[in-house]
Amino acid sequence: MGVIARWREYLPVGPETPELTLGEGDTPLVHAPRLSEQLGLDLYLKVEGANPTGSFKDRGMVVAVAKALEDGARGVVCASTGNTAASAAAYAARAGIEALILHPAGAVAGPKLAQARITGANIVAIDGSFDDSLRACLAVAESGSHVLVNSLNPNRIEGQKTAAFEICEQLGRAPQLLALPYGGGGNTVAYAAGFADARRGLPRIVSAESTQRATTVASAIRISEPVHRNDVEGTGATVVGVGDDELLEAWSELARLEGLFCEPASAAGYAALKRLRLDVDLAVCVLTGNGLKDPALVDAVAPADQALEAAS
Repeated sequence: MGVIARWREYLPVGPETPELTLGEGDTPLVHAPRLSEQLGLDLYLKVEGANPTGSFKDRGMVVAVAKALEDGARGVVCASTGNTAASAAAYAARAGIEALILHPAGAVAGPKLAQARITGANIVAIDGSFDDSLRACLAVAESGSHVLVNSLNPNRIEGQKTAAFEICEQLGRAPQLLALPYGGGGNTVAYAAGFADARRGLPRIVSAESTQRATTVASAIRISEPVHRNDVEGTGATVVGVGDDELLEAWSELARLEGLFCEPASAAGYAALKRLRLDVDLAVCVLTGNGLKDPALVDAVAPADQALEAAS
């Protein structure tokens, strides 16, 4: 059905808004019995890698691009560490408008760039950081030809909040705790808004960032200056820093113990839960992206020679 059709009454859309969709939303909420036993609580995993381009970005992007199309935009523009680029490119292609992608040179996983390239997006590598790329995008958006579809666009936040609605439906209530990765911070803000709108209870939110923001191995959250830092503070979320070693261990456990292959950044929420050991009975971790998005680190946690020994 798609996010716009499914949640229209909660979104900033009207009769003139195109019902753009690639089938995003309605992602699985998977119980994690082995990890639950380790943590001493009931843990569920929201598998956002099941969205069309393999990440949670699709929920907000469909709304942002539909609104841009409604407003007569020639194209959309975004800065990206990968997932935003893939999503913006796909939905722009679906809508028949141009996607301009600016990314920090050498800092984006190859599979994510491939997703954007295959759609015909205009991709420009910027010599600098994500923050430099975003500043360049803002300049393009100010010219009026392209609509910015980073999470500074409020329509992105509105679309992403629908994941909270789904969790409440799937559980029959809000969880006591929600843990998720913290890159730019937009998704933390979106979940907080979604649970407030759902009126099924407000969970404690744990927003897990890298202790090495600018250099972390988890490319999806490699953002030095989160644009939503003040907004995240306003949600009351608990911000927890996790190191790369913790993150990779959590990433491996999600796959080995529950069979879920997410991208490394997606494991940040679970890594934070392992560190905190909070006294709650029911928690949800958001796995924000599919593992095929960023597979280069597999050898760091599952070397090929060990795999061969296990098979012999």
